[in-house]
Formats: sequence, C-alpha cells, structure tokens
Amino acid sequence: MELSKTIFCDIDGTLVKHASPYETALPSHKMELLSGTIDKLLDWNKKVYTIILTTGRRESHREITIKQLQEVGIFYDQLVMGVNRGHRILINDNKPDGQKAAFAVNVPRNKGLGEIEI
Repeated sequence: MELSKTIFCDIDGTLVKHASPYETALPSHKMELLSGTIDKLLDWNKKVYTIILTTGRRESHREITIKQLQEVGIFYDQLVMGVNRGHRILINDNKPDGQKAAFAVNVPRNKGLGEIEI
C-alpha cells in the first residue's frame, strides 16, 4: 500500500526563477514560472499529496509572497517562511517494515521540476 506523500518544496530557483531577496520583497515583483512547475503541482494535487512550500523569504513578506504565488497560479497547502539559506535537513523515522520515510531531491537552480519523479 502506497501512503500519501508530503512534498516540501522551495520556491525561488525551484518553482520560479531565482531573484534577489531585495527584488522579491517588492510588491511590484513578478515571479517567473520555471518549466514544469504548474504541471508538477497539478500532478501532486491529483495524487492527493500535501504540498508545503518553503522559502528563505522573511515572515514579514508573507502577504507579498502569497500574492505573488497567486498571480502565477502556484497553489499549496502550507507556506513555511524564514527558512535560512543554509543546509535544510529533514529528519524522520523509518516505517516499522523498514521503509524509509524521508528523501531529498536537489535540482539545479532555475531548471524547473519537469524531469523529477517522486
């Protein structure tokens, strides 16, 4: 039996073209979708995955970020802000049958999600 998945996905450089924090903080900033972003989100939604977006953007930029995401059609279940630029480590326990419960996928910046399989 396959269990539903939770996807933790960075925003800048993964779903949309990376821009400096100074640019993304501006209300006038327009996100540029990367290849495969909406198709991948739709696929995950169809599979009933939980989509949690993560970003290094400051919590004080939440409203601006939500508006920018809506403008380009990015949807999600939760938005975690203020995740610093250092390594991001996910710690989880294995299932009783030994199945691993946590994985990491690193993609090249600004290349999009079109080729990844989860």
